[in-house]
Amino acid sequence: MEQRDFVGYGKTPPRVDWPDGARIAVSIVINYEEGSERTPLLGDTVHESAAELVSVRPPEARDFQTESQWEYGGRAGIWRIMRILDEHGVKATFNVSALALEHNPPLGPEIVSAGHDITGHGYRWIEQWHLDRDAETEYIRKAIQSFKKTCGMRPLAWNTKSGRSDNTREILSELDFLYDSDSINDDLPHYTQVKGKPWLVLPYALDTNDGRYWRHGWNTSPEFFQYLKDSFDLLYEEGASYPKMLSVGLHSRVSGRPGRAVAVRNFIQYVRNHPKVWIARRDDIARWWLERYPAKA
Repeated sequence: MEQRDFVGYGKTPPRVDWPDGARIAVSIVINYEEGSERTPLLGDTVHESAAELVSVRPPEARDFQTESQWEYGGRAGIWRIMRILDEHGVKATFNVSALALEHNPPLGPEIVSAGHDITGHGYRWIEQWHLDRDAETEYIRKAIQSFKKTCGMRPLAWNTKSGRSDNTREILSELDFLYDSDSINDDLPHYTQVKGKPWLVLPYALDTNDGRYWRHGWNTSPEFFQYLKDSFDLLYEEGASYPKMLSVGLHSRVSGRPGRAVAVRNFIQYVRNHPKVWIARRDDIARWWLERYPAKA
């Protein structure tokens, strides 16, 4: 059974040498899941419960209002976020549920041609931790094949909805993934062990995440921006001695809304006004870490 690590880097984290002497690596992650969520239309026994407003429909009934909240992310929100990224020359990581791109064919090629990278976020936006090992393997394989069709490429990383299973990391290593983001336990990449071999983990974050608009966290874009700014400021300050990494999680159906997209734009502008900042795709961070900070034997 996998053991837990409460020590990590301890009192003295490594003095990370990010590109060009950056004091902080900023990873902007766009979660694109629209069309892969639960709905009786896809044979689910219940409709999706994650929504801007709480559903009043019976769980087994289709909820067209909830569905339309999600549809906004694909129809309008994702393109607004991509315009903001393009306007500021930012390359992001798209954390994608494969079926979502099947429902929005123009988007996959656009993500790739714009120079962003893709992390697998399941075939659908549903939990996989309850699957047995064979079923989970086939589930991940199905996602890989879907990405090859919609994007012309496969992801090198994985982020599991609601957390991984006991088998997820072994499966990912066998399927030639490079790393996973199935942890929120640090401000820096780190290694764990998978079948006796080192495995890279790039931690994600749920506090610097716009999902809290839907979970009684942020009510307005200035609140979200302020929290992102505070997080960046402290890590940037610490980075003078010990450079760190900041992950920012966005969702097209959430931050793609006009009043919330303002926080995204303002935060990127704020970060851009600081020297020695590396805004990077997660696969670039992973490759940098693997090359310069290989796991100790």
